Amino acid sequence: MQSKITAVLGASVKPERYSNKALRMLKQYGHQVIPVHPAQAEIEGVATARTLTELPHGIDTITVYVSPETSEKMVADFVATAPRRVILNPGAESPLLEAALHQAGIQVERACTLVLLQTGQY
Repeated sequence: MQSKITAVLGASVKPERYSNKALRMLKQYGHQVIPVHPAQAEIEGVATARTLTELPHGIDTITVYVSPETSEKMVADFVATAPRRVILNPGAESPLLEAALHQAGIQVERACTLVLLQTGQY
């Protein structure tokens, strides 16, 4: 069985940032992760994708740690990437993005990735 890949959009090199904590916790829980960051070559020892369109085919989840203003500029990239689901972490909620994802048949969750992992709901 192919392992499910999670992309962390807005991954940070700063360990105190929630996006970095999520990247580390996803790895700790055995998930294959790809950080998405336009300027970093790697984060936490994992090679990054510069954009959503650089992600490999078959991404299971994109967990979002960017502002709605940023994610709304990427709606077409989210739809083209066609993940099974998108998790909008607190502060990343965007009704515009959610509507586009629902229309494309992509599951959307407003949730905290860290809480989902710690409570066995990921």
